[in-house]
Amino acid sequence: MTSAPTQPSKSLFGAGLLAALAASLCCITPLLAVVGGLGGAASSFAWLEPYRLYFVALTVAVLGFAWYRQLRPAAAAADCCAVPEKKPLMQTTAFLGAVTGLAALLLAFPYYGAALHPTAKPSAPAVAVNNPAPVWQTKTYRISGMTCEACARHVESAVQQVPGVQTVAVSYDQATAQVRFDAAHAQAAQVESAINSTGYHVQNPTR
Repeated sequence: MTSAPTQPSKSLFGAGLLAALAASLCCITPLLAVVGGLGGAASSFAWLEPYRLYFVALTVAVLGFAWYRQLRPAAAAADCCAVPEKKPLMQTTAFLGAVTGLAALLLAFPYYGAALHPTAKPSAPAVAVNNPAPVWQTKTYRISGMTCEACARHVESAVQQVPGVQTVAVSYDQATAQVRFDAAHAQAAQVESAINSTGYHVQNPTR
């Protein structure tokens, strides 16, 4: 009596998805923070960023092994007239393909996540009877903890809510935020507080 060919197990699928999720979690949380109103939780998984390539490699290795087990030729059955046993859904090629597609979407999230980030409208300037002339200031803040463009969009969204802010330009690559604001309505400390509220941290401001 010959044993049935081994099929990819649920543990392989789960390990592949978990590795893919871990590789993208540092970029998914900023989006979830805005949508779910989680605020400072956005940078909770920033510590995973240095290990991203390892998680990517683990995902590819696990799912590659699952595909190898799925596609390798089955051993010949002793009874040539035996009816092939119907596979459970979670052992089918279609299901493995769906798992692989989902993992690919997770791994690629840092490259398209910023496009999914909701666009925040700049706050309207305060209106007063004797409104003083604007006193424009531009400051550059160095920010630690950002791991992708989605993080930068999260910071921009928060700073744009500060009354008196005119423009915000956040660079993930340079880890900076350049903010132009009306000093008659906003202070540099308010902008810094808005950045810190996202879970990322302002280092020493520079001009």
